[in-house]
Amino acid sequence: MSTIVRKIITSPLAPKPVAPYNQAILVDRTVYLSGVLGLDKNTGKLVGNGAAGEARQALINMGHILAAAGSSFEKVIKTTILLDNIDDFSVINEVYKEFFAKDYPARSAFQVGKLPLGALVEIEAIALTGNVETVCVESTSSEK
Repeated sequence: MSTIVRKIITSPLAPKPVAPYNQAILVDRTVYLSGVLGLDKNTGKLVGNGAAGEARQALINMGHILAAAGSSFEKVIKTTILLDNIDDFSVINEVYKEFFAKDYPARSAFQVGKLPLGALVEIEAIALTGNVETVCVESTSSEK
């Protein structure tokens, strides 16, 4: 039986985790990113400009972690967005589209009771590494 390698991914360009977890774990060709907050790497504090500002910074941080794992936004297959206030949903979508321009990943979004450090948004993701081909399939059959 072959050994499966569990590789811990850390990017010095993204903030250190705020609790006992890693930025990401790579298993085979799948990267599991922990929830990413809109923290400034240098200060360890949340950036300003409300949910949009935090989401943008969280996605910038996510980009650094994806790159450290040998992945990118184009290879993300699933995201989960945790919101302090679901009313920020449309604002977050506008920022999200700056990073995910087409062939969007699957996604869930939830309003939660409270996020770490009083954050307004947290985003986690699952991505692939290596060569990835995206194929769009649209069902042409109608269910009766």
